[in-house]
Amino acid sequence: MARPFILAAALMLAAATSSAALAQQAAADRSMSFFVTSRPIGDGGNLGGLAGADAHCQALATAVGAGHRTWHAYLSTQARPGRPAVNARDRIGTGPWYNVRGEMIARDVAHLHGDTLELARLGNNLTKQSALTEKGQIVPGLEDFPDPRDNDWDYVKTTPNSNRHEILTGTQPDGRAYPSDLDYTCDNWTSNEDPEGQASLGAAPAKPNAQIGFTDRNGGGNGSWNSSHGTRGCSQYALPRTHGIGMLYCFAVN
Repeated sequence: MARPFILAAALMLAAATSSAALAQQAAADRSMSFFVTSRPIGDGGNLGGLAGADAHCQALATAVGAGHRTWHAYLSTQARPGRPAVNARDRIGTGPWYNVRGEMIARDVAHLHGDTLELARLGNNLTKQSALTEKGQIVPGLEDFPDPRDNDWDYVKTTPNSNRHEILTGTQPDGRAYPSDLDYTCDNWTSNEDPEGQASLGAAPAKPNAQIGFTDRNGGGNGSWNSSHGTRGCSQYALPRTHGIGMLYCFAVN
Protein backbone atom coordinates (compact mmCIF):
# COMPACT_ATOMS: atom_id res chain seq x y z
CA MET A 1 0.00 0.00 0.00
CA ALA A 2 2.92 2.32 0.56
CA ARG A 3 4.07 2.22 -3.06
CA PRO A 4 1.00 4.04 -4.57
CA PHE A 5 1.30 6.66 -1.86
CA ILE A 6 4.98 7.22 -2.61
CA LEU A 7 4.26 7.41 -6.36
CA ALA A 8 1.47 9.95 -5.84
CA ALA A 9 3.70 12.05 -3.59
CA ALA A 10 6.48 11.94 -6.16
CA LEU A 11 4.11 13.05 -8.92
CA MET A 12 2.81 15.91 -6.75
CA LEU A 13 6.37 16.99 -5.96
CA ALA A 14 7.32 16.88 -9.66
CA ALA A 15 4.27 18.95 -10.61
CA ALA A 16 5.03 21.50 -7.91
CA THR A 17 8.65 21.68 -8.98
CA SER A 18 7.63 22.12 -12.62
CA SER A 19 5.13 24.85 -11.73
CA ALA A 20 7.71 26.64 -9.65
CA ALA A 21 10.23 26.41 -12.48
CA LEU A 22 7.73 27.79 -14.98
CA ALA A 23 6.80 30.62 -12.63
CA GLN A 24 10.45 31.40 -12.08
CA GLN A 25 11.08 31.36 -15.84
CA ALA A 26 8.12 33.67 -16.47
CA ALA A 27 9.41 36.09 -13.85
CA ALA A 28 12.90 36.00 -15.37
CA ASP A 29 11.46 36.64 -18.82
CA ARG A 30 10.10 39.97 -17.55
CA SER A 31 13.52 41.26 -16.59
CA MET A 32 14.73 44.41 -18.32
CA SER A 33 15.17 44.01 -22.07
CA PHE A 34 14.54 47.62 -23.13
CA PHE A 35 15.69 50.99 -21.88
CA VAL A 36 16.47 54.55 -22.90
CA THR A 37 20.07 55.55 -22.28
CA SER A 38 20.40 57.69 -19.17
CA ARG A 39 23.23 59.67 -20.75
CA PRO A 40 24.56 60.31 -24.25
CA ILE A 41 27.90 59.34 -25.69
CA GLY A 42 28.51 63.08 -25.86
CA ASP A 43 29.83 63.65 -29.38
CA GLY A 44 26.59 64.55 -31.11
CA GLY A 45 25.69 62.21 -33.94
CA ASN A 46 29.15 60.63 -33.94
CA LEU A 47 28.39 57.48 -31.99
CA GLY A 48 31.28 55.51 -33.35
CA GLY A 49 28.94 53.86 -35.84
CA LEU A 50 26.58 51.07 -34.86
CA ALA A 51 29.37 49.33 -32.96
CA GLY A 52 29.95 52.36 -30.77
CA ALA A 53 26.24 52.79 -30.08
CA ASP A 54 25.84 49.11 -29.21
CA ALA A 55 28.83 49.31 -26.87
CA HIS A 56 27.23 52.27 -25.12
CA CYS A 57 24.01 50.31 -24.57
CA GLN A 58 26.00 47.32 -23.34
CA ALA A 59 28.04 49.40 -20.88
CA LEU A 60 24.99 51.08 -19.35
CA ALA A 61 23.18 47.75 -19.06
CA THR A 62 26.24 46.16 -17.43
CA ALA A 63 26.39 48.96 -14.88
CA VAL A 64 22.93 48.00 -13.60
CA GLY A 65 23.47 44.23 -13.65
CA ALA A 66 22.00 43.45 -17.07
CA GLY A 67 25.24 42.83 -18.92
CA HIS A 68 24.48 39.12 -19.38
CA ARG A 69 22.24 40.10 -22.27
CA THR A 70 23.42 41.31 -25.68
CA TRP A 71 22.25 44.89 -26.26
CA HIS A 72 21.80 46.77 -29.54
CA ALA A 73 20.89 50.38 -30.16
CA TYR A 74 17.72 50.98 -32.16
CA LEU A 75 19.39 52.67 -35.13
CA SER A 76 19.23 52.40 -38.90
CA THR A 77 22.07 53.15 -41.30
CA GLN A 78 21.79 54.19 -44.94
CA ALA A 79 23.24 52.41 -47.93
CA ARG A 80 26.73 53.39 -49.05
CA PRO A 81 28.84 52.03 -51.94
CA GLY A 82 29.56 48.42 -51.08
CA ARG A 83 27.54 48.60 -47.84
CA PRO A 84 23.81 47.87 -47.75
CA ALA A 85 21.44 49.74 -45.48
CA VAL A 86 20.72 48.38 -41.99
CA ASN A 87 17.19 48.55 -40.62
CA ALA A 88 16.74 49.29 -36.93
CA ARG A 89 13.91 46.77 -36.72
CA ASP A 90 16.19 43.97 -37.94
CA ARG A 91 18.82 44.34 -35.22
CA ILE A 92 16.86 44.27 -31.96
CA GLY A 93 15.86 40.63 -31.64
CA THR A 94 12.33 39.25 -31.66
CA GLY A 95 10.87 40.37 -28.33
CA PRO A 96 8.98 40.59 -26.14
CA TRP A 97 10.69 43.55 -24.48
CA TYR A 98 10.18 44.81 -20.95
CA ASN A 99 11.35 47.93 -19.17
CA VAL A 100 13.15 47.93 -15.83
CA ARG A 101 9.79 47.68 -13.99
CA GLY A 102 8.78 44.56 -15.90
CA GLU A 103 6.21 46.42 -18.01
CA MET A 104 5.89 45.15 -21.58
CA ILE A 105 6.90 47.64 -24.29
CA ALA A 106 5.97 45.40 -27.22
CA ARG A 107 5.54 41.68 -27.73
CA ASP A 108 7.40 41.48 -31.06
CA VAL A 109 8.76 43.55 -33.94
CA ALA A 110 5.39 43.78 -35.69
CA HIS A 111 3.66 44.99 -32.52
CA LEU A 112 6.41 47.55 -31.90
CA HIS A 113 5.96 49.08 -35.35
CA GLY A 114 2.25 48.52 -35.95
CA ASP A 115 2.85 46.46 -39.06
CA THR A 116 -0.82 45.68 -39.62
CA LEU A 117 -3.91 47.85 -39.29
CA GLU A 118 -4.94 45.87 -36.23
CA LEU A 119 -1.53 46.27 -34.59
CA ALA A 120 -1.39 49.95 -35.51
CA ARG A 121 -4.73 50.50 -33.79
CA LEU A 122 -3.55 48.53 -30.79
CA GLY A 123 -0.28 50.46 -30.56
CA ASN A 124 2.81 49.54 -28.58
CA ASN A 125 3.34 50.53 -24.95
CA LEU A 126 6.26 52.91 -25.49
CA THR A 127 5.10 56.03 -23.66
CA LYS A 128 6.54 58.67 -21.38
CA GLN A 129 5.66 56.56 -18.34
CA SER A 130 7.13 53.33 -19.70
CA ALA A 131 10.13 54.49 -21.76
CA LEU A 132 12.41 54.44 -18.75
CA THR A 133 16.17 54.62 -18.53
CA GLU A 134 18.22 51.67 -17.33
CA LYS A 135 18.08 53.33 -13.89
CA GLY A 136 14.29 53.45 -13.92
CA GLN A 137 14.05 57.18 -14.58
CA ILE A 138 11.41 58.93 -16.68
CA VAL A 139 13.00 61.00 -19.44
CA PRO A 140 12.21 64.71 -18.92
CA GLY A 141 9.82 65.88 -21.62
CA LEU A 142 8.51 68.93 -23.35
CA GLU A 143 6.55 70.57 -20.54
CA ASP A 144 8.10 69.12 -17.37
CA PHE A 145 10.62 71.79 -16.43
CA PRO A 146 10.46 74.43 -19.18
CA ASP A 147 13.38 76.79 -19.37
CA PRO A 148 14.53 78.98 -22.27
CA ARG A 149 18.03 77.58 -21.83
CA ASP A 150 16.87 74.05 -22.70
CA ASN A 151 18.33 74.43 -26.19
CA ASP A 152 21.84 75.28 -24.92
CA TRP A 153 24.14 72.30 -24.39
CA ASP A 154 26.22 74.17 -21.79
CA TYR A 155 23.07 74.47 -19.66
CA VAL A 156 21.55 71.10 -20.51
CA LYS A 157 24.63 69.03 -19.69
CA THR A 158 24.54 70.18 -16.05
CA THR A 159 20.73 70.16 -15.67
CA PRO A 160 19.37 66.59 -15.52
CA ASN A 161 15.73 67.74 -15.55
CA SER A 162 16.05 69.71 -18.78
CA ASN A 163 13.95 68.59 -21.74
CA ARG A 164 15.75 65.76 -23.57
CA HIS A 165 12.92 63.75 -25.05
CA GLU A 166 14.40 63.32 -28.54
CA ILE A 167 15.95 59.93 -29.27
CA LEU A 168 18.30 59.31 -32.19
CA THR A 169 16.95 56.61 -34.53
CA GLY A 170 17.72 57.47 -38.18
CA THR A 171 14.72 55.43 -39.17
CA GLN A 172 11.37 55.61 -40.91
CA PRO A 173 8.19 54.87 -38.94
CA ASP A 174 8.26 51.21 -39.98
CA GLY A 175 11.75 50.80 -38.54
CA ARG A 176 13.49 50.68 -41.91
CA ALA A 177 16.33 52.82 -43.23
CA TYR A 178 15.85 55.91 -45.37
CA PRO A 179 17.07 56.05 -48.98
CA SER A 180 20.62 57.34 -49.31
CA ASP A 181 19.97 60.60 -51.17
CA LEU A 182 19.71 62.73 -47.99
CA ASP A 183 21.38 62.31 -44.61
CA TYR A 184 19.13 60.95 -41.85
CA THR A 185 21.85 59.27 -39.77
CA CYS A 186 24.67 61.80 -39.26
CA ASP A 187 26.62 59.92 -41.91
CA ASN A 188 25.76 56.54 -40.40
CA TRP A 189 26.53 57.74 -36.89
CA THR A 190 30.08 58.88 -37.60
CA SER A 191 29.62 62.65 -37.97
CA ASN A 192 29.42 65.53 -35.51
CA GLU A 193 29.35 68.16 -38.26
CA ASP A 194 26.87 71.03 -38.58
CA PRO A 195 25.73 72.84 -41.72
CA GLU A 196 27.01 76.30 -42.34
CA GLY A 197 24.84 79.21 -41.24
CA GLN A 198 21.39 78.99 -39.64
CA ALA A 199 20.20 75.45 -40.29
CA SER A 200 16.62 74.52 -41.01
CA LEU A 201 15.00 71.54 -39.35
CA GLY A 202 15.38 68.13 -40.94
CA ALA A 203 17.01 66.63 -44.01
CA ALA A 204 18.20 68.74 -46.93
CA PRO A 205 20.84 68.36 -49.65
CA ALA A 206 24.38 68.31 -48.23
CA LYS A 207 23.04 68.89 -44.69
CA PRO A 208 24.18 66.78 -41.72
CA ASN A 209 21.03 65.53 -40.00
CA ALA A 210 19.57 62.75 -37.87
CA GLN A 211 15.98 61.54 -37.67
CA ILE A 212 14.61 61.39 -34.12
CA GLY A 213 11.63 60.10 -32.17
CA PHE A 214 10.01 61.18 -28.90
CA THR A 215 9.87 59.19 -25.67
CA ASP A 216 6.79 61.19 -24.63
CA ARG A 217 5.27 61.32 -28.15
CA ASN A 218 4.88 65.05 -27.70
CA GLY A 219 6.51 67.59 -29.99
CA GLY A 220 6.97 68.70 -33.56
CA GLY A 221 6.34 66.56 -36.61
CA ASN A 222 3.97 63.65 -36.02
CA GLY A 223 4.89 62.92 -32.40
CA SER A 224 6.17 59.46 -33.31
CA TRP A 225 8.25 57.43 -30.88
CA ASN A 226 10.76 56.56 -33.61
CA SER A 227 10.42 58.95 -36.58
CA SER A 228 9.10 62.44 -35.95
CA HIS A 229 11.50 64.96 -37.50
CA GLY A 230 15.15 65.75 -38.08
CA THR A 231 17.75 67.81 -36.24
CA ARG A 232 19.47 71.10 -37.03
CA GLY A 233 22.84 69.41 -37.30
CA CYS A 234 24.98 66.62 -35.87
CA SER A 235 27.14 68.34 -33.25
CA GLN A 236 26.52 67.98 -29.54
CA TYR A 237 25.54 71.66 -29.53
CA ALA A 238 23.06 71.22 -32.38
CA LEU A 239 21.04 68.40 -30.80
CA PRO A 240 19.62 70.40 -27.86
CA ARG A 241 18.32 73.08 -30.23
CA THR A 242 15.40 70.73 -30.86
CA HIS A 243 15.46 69.24 -27.32
CA GLY A 244 17.69 66.20 -27.68
CA ILE A 245 21.07 65.28 -26.26
CA GLY A 246 21.90 62.13 -28.23
CA MET A 247 20.09 59.49 -26.21
CA LEU A 248 19.26 56.05 -27.66
CA TYR A 249 16.74 53.26 -27.39
CA CYS A 250 18.46 50.01 -26.36
CA PHE A 251 16.96 46.56 -26.90
CA ALA A 252 18.18 43.17 -25.72
CA VAL A 253 18.47 40.80 -28.65
CA ASN A 254 18.48 37.66 -26.48
